[in-house]
Amino acid sequence: MKNTKLGTVESHFADLVWENEPLSTSELIKICEKELNWKRTTTYTVLKRLSDRGLFQYVDGVVSAKISRDDFYSMQSKNFVDEAFNGSLPAFLTAFTSKKKLSKEEVSEIKKLIDSYEGE
Repeated sequence: MKNTKLGTVESHFADLVWENEPLSTSELIKICEKELNWKRTTTYTVLKRLSDRGLFQYVDGVVSAKISRDDFYSMQSKNFVDEAFNGSLPAFLTAFTSKKKLSKEEVSEIKKLIDSYEGE
């Protein structure tokens, strides 16, 4: 995917598509009119922009995702760690936990994740 960063409005639009896909363009226009107060042309413009970036596709009047929401946010998270912390997950966790203390449940979840990767 070309660019994994989305603005607030693009992110909201993407979430609407992911929540309702596959959907016709007429359905998408109605949803965007209701949720975002957009006109038809704005919906088409943002759809084209995100389709050109590899997120969505528009085939025979049907809009669907080329990449799932989970995969998109996973890619976005990886790129953030790569750019901000030179790819170091421990450096990210150190920075993150310096301002936010983890709960016992969160620590337990992280330990389980690490254990599962060590077993592979």
